[in-house]
Amino acid sequence: MAQLLDLDQLRTFLAIADSGSFTQAASNIHRTQSAVSMQMRRLEDKIGKPLFVRDGRNVRLSEDGDKLIPFARRLLRLNDETLAAFNDDELSGRVCIGTPDDYAERFLPEILARFARSNPRVEVCVVCDESDELAKRVRAGELDMAIVTHCEDTMGSEVFRREPLFWIAAKHHDTEADDPLPLALGAPSCTWRKTAMATLEGIDRPYRLVYSSRNTTALMSTVQAGLAVSVIAESALRPGVKILGPAEGFPPLPMCEIGLLRNWHSNSATMEALAGHVVSALGNMPVPDADEALGVAAE
Repeated sequence: MAQLLDLDQLRTFLAIADSGSFTQAASNIHRTQSAVSMQMRRLEDKIGKPLFVRDGRNVRLSEDGDKLIPFARRLLRLNDETLAAFNDDELSGRVCIGTPDDYAERFLPEILARFARSNPRVEVCVVCDESDELAKRVRAGELDMAIVTHCEDTMGSEVFRREPLFWIAAKHHDTEADDPLPLALGAPSCTWRKTAMATLEGIDRPYRLVYSSRNTTALMSTVQAGLAVSVIAESALRPGVKILGPAEGFPPLPMCEIGLLRNWHSNSATMEALAGHVVSALGNMPVPDADEALGVAAE
């Protein structure tokens, strides 16, 4: 007889995967560390594979652990949506979520549409700003949660998505050949701005900042007009741009990590429902490889 997976064990597994720590996961889900460890031993017994690699005091996901993540998210999402469909006590109230504008344009339509189908009586307030500002507003209690770029300023966010970060320029211009290189980047606190400048300085490539904005649409317009080169995550790629790589003299950039930062003081069923939709939808959204991304940008 086939084994039946325990959804509670899967939730604990994802809490560990998202936080990167048994201790932090235990704190987040209000269980003891020993209870969390016991759940994971039982889950490994059912799966028949080790889900974690233990190195002294450190624990990380094994290859099979990484493989389990999308299946676990899918099972939990289906469970939650099934229960919501038969729940006469619909959630109501207001929940406020923050997100950078580039994430909002691509991610929010799917998230909000799915959430609205399950929770039609909930009002969702959306605030767009840079990740560091959103983190401050979450900690100040002004937001229930925020989708953020995971970095030093947003420590504590649950990373649920990783995607490529690209150098981009206008498709029909040779802006990338200018010397010094003209750049269009975010505000001084922007992680991608810091990464771009540090990378160019690391290869002694002269550059000048010609445009700075917190608004991704404004930055993209500058790039599409052939006025500057910029750095953008895969989720923010637009038609009319080209991706620059080593062949054009641009070193690879680190992966962009996207996480969910929660205001645990406003923890509620409504907030948890929306958080579940965010993590499930974005965590399962496929990330194209570089060749696919080039095709998207060239359309």
